[in-house]
Amino acid sequence: MRGDIRGWMAIGVIGLAVLAAILIGQQKPDSPEHSTNSDAANGASAVMLYASAMGHPTRQVTGSFEISDANTMLFVFTPTSPYTSEEADATARWVHDGGVIVYASEQGDPELDTALTVNRFARPVPSDSADANGPFLDGVRSVAGGTFALPFGLGARQVAVLRSGGLPIAYEERFGRGLVIALADPLELCNGYLEKADNGRFLADLLGLVPAGAPVVFDEYHHGLTASDITPAAWILTPWGAALLWLIVAIFFGLLLRGRRFGPLVPRPAEASRLDAEWAVAVGELLRRAGARAVTLGVLARASERAVAMQTGLPVEPRERFWQSLWQRAPDIASDLDSAERALYGSEKSEKDLLAAAQRLHGIAYPVSEEGRRRPRQ
Repeated sequence: MRGDIRGWMAIGVIGLAVLAAILIGQQKPDSPEHSTNSDAANGASAVMLYASAMGHPTRQVTGSFEISDANTMLFVFTPTSPYTSEEADATARWVHDGGVIVYASEQGDPELDTALTVNRFARPVPSDSADANGPFLDGVRSVAGGTFALPFGLGARQVAVLRSGGLPIAYEERFGRGLVIALADPLELCNGYLEKADNGRFLADLLGLVPAGAPVVFDEYHHGLTASDITPAAWILTPWGAALLWLIVAIFFGLLLRGRRFGPLVPRPAEASRLDAEWAVAVGELLRRAGARAVTLGVLARASERAVAMQTGLPVEPRERFWQSLWQRAPDIASDLDSAERALYGSEKSEKDLLAAAQRLHGIAYPVSEEGRRRPRQ
């Protein structure tokens, strides 16, 4: 009884420790994915509040990735769960039909970059201060961001709106009837940066790209767990995977400390002893079903040679030396064995001849057994 109590106490302590670690990790004032649920300096909750204050209905995309209204602005901040090719293509079609997307990500999403024709350079440039020169930026001269950003490679229809070191770190592109705004540094729109330089005006100008009262949507679906995230690496590299792994470890050690089994005992079935005849019948049946007549002949011949080798005290390997020694030591046995094997290999087309040859080999291999069988019963 005491052992059970101690075991349950140990499980409770480990479970509380895991829960505390998860809660502490969730409450950490940091949001590297720039979630609109976070009030951290690098979170984006102020963007949603600002859009709501300007009269735009706001909502978050969670549960399933669906954007129905074409006259909508969509903010995508640094996806931590990758877009599937279907989701990226659906987003591109939505923009082409008249949607406006603000795509802010440091590294980008491979599928979404491809669907929206976003090209990024690998050489970073400073992004702490960027010059504004976009056609829709009213009253914005400079925007402050983080430390570094990967600049864009612009296509023919892409126009730079922010530059750093002469390279574009934000651009706009007419995409069908819609518009793409790509930012290489999402911090320019985050909570702790809106009061720096002209960042607040920059956000206001972005929201002005859609009509008054148009919905503004924020993609939080790709900040959570999606079906594409469930991979072997996710059990180590993601917070939810680490939490589940810790839970499994806690349950394991809890059961171990309690001295309990990890399931019912399964008795090992007793091995029934089989007669040699049963093994012979089983092997013969397998060979017959497989149509392996040549294999059967070889098995019979080799078994007979091994039995004769045991009788005469000769090594069965190598086979050539065995036959040379047998002809010298027991020429009668060698002659009978050679004749029986020739008859055996000559009986490939007849079951009756095969049986007769096998019986002859058996008589040579086990002469004592044959003599005993011929003795009259007393």
